[in-house]
Amino acid sequence: MESKSIVQATSSNFTVGIEFSALPEGCIAGILAWTSPRDVCRMSAVSPEFLSAAESDALWENFLPADYREIIGLSSESSSHLSISSKKEVFFRLCNSPLLIDGGKKSLWLDKKSGKKCYMLAARDLTITWSDTPMYWTWISLPHSRLFSLSRFLVFLFPIPFIFSLTHSFNSYENRFIEVANLNQVCWLEIKGKINTGMLSSRTNYVVFLVFQRDDRFYGLKNVPVESSVGMVGGETTKRVIYLDTPQVESSKDPDHDFGERFLHHENGISSMSGSPASLKKRIDGWYEVELGEFFSGEGEGKELEISVMEVKSGNWKSGLLIEGIEIRPKFCS
Repeated sequence: MESKSIVQATSSNFTVGIEFSALPEGCIAGILAWTSPRDVCRMSAVSPEFLSAAESDALWENFLPADYREIIGLSSESSSHLSISSKKEVFFRLCNSPLLIDGGKKSLWLDKKSGKKCYMLAARDLTITWSDTPMYWTWISLPHSRLFSLSRFLVFLFPIPFIFSLTHSFNSYENRFIEVANLNQVCWLEIKGKINTGMLSSRTNYVVFLVFQRDDRFYGLKNVPVESSVGMVGGETTKRVIYLDTPQVESSKDPDHDFGERFLHHENGISSMSGSPASLKKRIDGWYEVELGEFFSGEGEGKELEISVMEVKSGNWKSGLLIEGIEIRPKFCS
């Protein structure tokens, strides 16, 4: 028996069932606009009426940010995006192909599930203490996930085994920016980033992540707590303790001793001073990410969000850390 899609209208005295096939396509698209991109894709498989309405330009323009044309215009790839006639295709292009904006210092894309804006601040867009001193930090070019002809000039500076080790390590993961920050050696590790919340989607809970890698020279940060903070300038700040390497946690003799002040230890070895644990994860692009904190982007706000990662208390010299950037995306995004 053929299944029928029915919408019901109910009053205090009677209920009327209306087949979706009897509704105009524009009406169905208007109903779908109250859902989400993920829901629309799911419902398009339910009936031909949903499938037809799910291709509506008006529907997909509703899921695009109101300023999507201005956003695309900020990128050097604007012509290829704006030439697309289908709004659905524009939406998924913005989800699957992040735009480089602000001179390549920021990456912008949309979350497939919600259509909310996501950003990554490149390492070049961050304030990294001593990053302008080659003895402490160097900037390495890795376009298109491959080492950018480093061997041409490294061969004059370093032995061949070192170059092979470096290129082999870097080719194992992707990078969306031209450069990443490579930590040679520092005692004072401090990384800061800022973004105006007016650039983000309003009325949205966001989560902030540090995106990084470790190479064979990684030392000085094993089992060492690193402090992170996320908050509006002049406002409340969320502070956490994170680890950039899985720490070896020693059990306390008295598990109830100073519970409110101790780190909350978890099986994954990540600690947090807040109620929810920060988790170190391996991403599909080969980088690691660790959660730094959360914040809420209000309606029509244009506040300055400040993000900080710092380790200055141990006195350790640190090395072997690569910073791609700081990522800001909606909580529970796809």
